[in-house]
Order: sequence, then structure tokens, then C-alpha cells
Amino acid sequence: MDSLEFQLRSKQLAECIVSYRQNVHTLRVKADVEPGYLTTYLPESAPKDGEDWAKIMADVQNYIMPGITHWQHPQFHAYFPCGNSYPSILGDMLASAFGAVGFSWVACPAFTELEVVMMNWIGKMLGLQDEFLFSSDSLGGGVIQGSASECVLVCLLAARHKKLKELKQQNPKVDETILLSKLVAYTSQEAHSCVEKAAMIGFVKIRRLETDENYRLRGGILAEAIKEDQEQGLTPFFVSATLGTTSCCSFDDLTELGPLCEEHDIWLHVDAAYAGNALICPEFRYLSQGLEYASSFNVNLHKWLLVNLDCSLMWVKNKTHLMEPLTVDPIYLQHNQSSKFYSCIKWCHLADKNIKVY
Repeated sequence: MDSLEFQLRSKQLAECIVSYRQNVHTLRVKADVEPGYLTTYLPESAPKDGEDWAKIMADVQNYIMPGITHWQHPQFHAYFPCGNSYPSILGDMLASAFGAVGFSWVACPAFTELEVVMMNWIGKMLGLQDEFLFSSDSLGGGVIQGSASECVLVCLLAARHKKLKELKQQNPKVDETILLSKLVAYTSQEAHSCVEKAAMIGFVKIRRLETDENYRLRGGILAEAIKEDQEQGLTPFFVSATLGTTSCCSFDDLTELGPLCEEHDIWLHVDAAYAGNALICPEFRYLSQGLEYASSFNVNLHKWLLVNLDCSLMWVKNKTHLMEPLTVDPIYLQHNQSSKFYSCIKWCHLADKNIKVY
């Protein structure tokens, strides 16, 4: 495909996209197919020669469309709202055209610096405390991840490293594997399954705690669990609270959980993937009371804010705790402009330290 044909086909594809979005409400929401349906239509091996555009689009219409569950349908009520928009689609097109990989500042300066600026924009829109934002007076900052699951995993690993480092200083003769076996994390029974998965990957114990009549994790339950575990010689190190659970949109009580985490030196992560976007509206800011106690926070722009999947934003109050356990600095990622970039904006960009999860 040359540039002229690309220009023609992209216009045709744009027309298809507009037609789909305008008529999606007329389609069946859920795909009416059985597992394995597509294998009966497609060849076992990839074709040796490219096919005609019209044939490809016919295959999309005849074989792909029947297997699409239409998340943009007005009657799609499963899982969570996941809208996109024309500006977001165009943004994806432009980023795809650039084709840059922004794993360091020098790899693509505009990508790195735009992420820094945008993370501050959104953080201010959500009413986050200044400690979460990039500035010369803050250790905080944010980075784009692919999903809330990645955010929770990265923060749990950071919290694990921080606590193990502290325990090793207190017990220099004890092997780290022994110390690791003593760590315990907490979340509620209503929390997303990604928290439990993160604990599995991180090789740490996790307790899913009972909630109150409003499906909220409360301070009393957490305090009791912490006491029980400490009496058994375990070390609490991580709590994942939720603002807007997937199952019923419940909100854990940060005003009770926060002081407990602060008292026991526990990393408090706040997963606001589902409902956090609502904090843009001042009238909903009361839902984030207690967020000042959090060590980290995430929200998904691909829920409610019409940004294409995947775009999960994560902020931390102390990026050093995040960078230290996850930084790898091979020769091919080093560049002479690194110090200039830092001294220029007085920020330490997380993406420039290779902590993104791809």
C-alpha cells in the first residue's frame, strides 16, 4: 500500500467508523456466536499474497462484526462504562503515525514531556493534593499505565520493596525470603480481583476483609486484621482501597483506613479506576475524603472520559519508592540529556526511568 492508496482507504475507513457509530444502536448488543465460530471462516494459515481492500472489508462485515460485543451501544450495561470519542480515535491515529516508543526522554522528548504536563492537568482536574503532582517542591508525580491492574501491581511491588528494605535494616542477618514470607496485604471482598492477582505475583499473603452493610471497607475491620496478623508475627505493608467497586460502586472509607495505614507505616493505594473520574465534578469531591493519606492513586480515563482503551493514570506521593525497585538502567537507555531534562523542569519523570509496564 502506497501513500495514495493509504489516503484513499483511510477516508473510506473513516466513513465506515462514522457509519458504525451512528448506527450502533440498531445492532444486537451481545455477539450471537459460539466459541470457535471464527475458525470455520478463516484459513488455517495466513495468505501468501495480500487481499483486495474490498475483500478485507467484506470479511470484516461478514465474519468479524457478528462476533463483536458492542461496548459503545447505548444499551450495553455490563462491566463498566467504556466510551470512546472521535478526538480519541484521531489521537490514536496520530500516535500510530508517529510510531515512536517513548521509553526514555531521548527516545521521544515530546512524548515524555507531554505525559508530564498532561498528568498534572488531570491531577488538578481531579482535585488531587499537590503532593501527587510533578513540581519542584514535590516528590510526587504520575505515569500512564495500561490498566488499573498494572497500577495495583506496580504499587504493591513498590510497597513490598520499601517494607523489605526497612525490615532488612532492622534485621540484617535475616534472609530476605524469610522477611518476604511475613508480609501481608489487605483489601476488601468487593475489591477488583487484580489486587489478589498482584499479591500472587508478588509472593505475598493477602486478606480480603469483610465490608459493612454498604459494602465499604471500614477502619474497625482493618484494625482488627492488623492486630491479629501482628500477633502472629506478620508484617502488614499494603492496603488497596477502592473508590467505586466494579460489583456495586461502593466506596471504602478512606477517613478511617488512612490514619490506620499512617499509624502502622502501611502503603495505602487507592484504586479509583471506575468512579474516580467523577472527582472532576466539585460536588463529588466529598467521595475522596481521606485521599490525603494515600501513597498512590489511580483512575482510568477509558471509563467515563471518552478516551480509548487503554489509558490508566497513576500518581504517587514519593516517586523514589516507585523508581528504586523498578529501575533498570542498561547502556541503551542512558543518554546525555537526562540530567539536562531533570535540571530544566526539576522533575524526575517516571517514564524516563523505564518503569512503565508494557
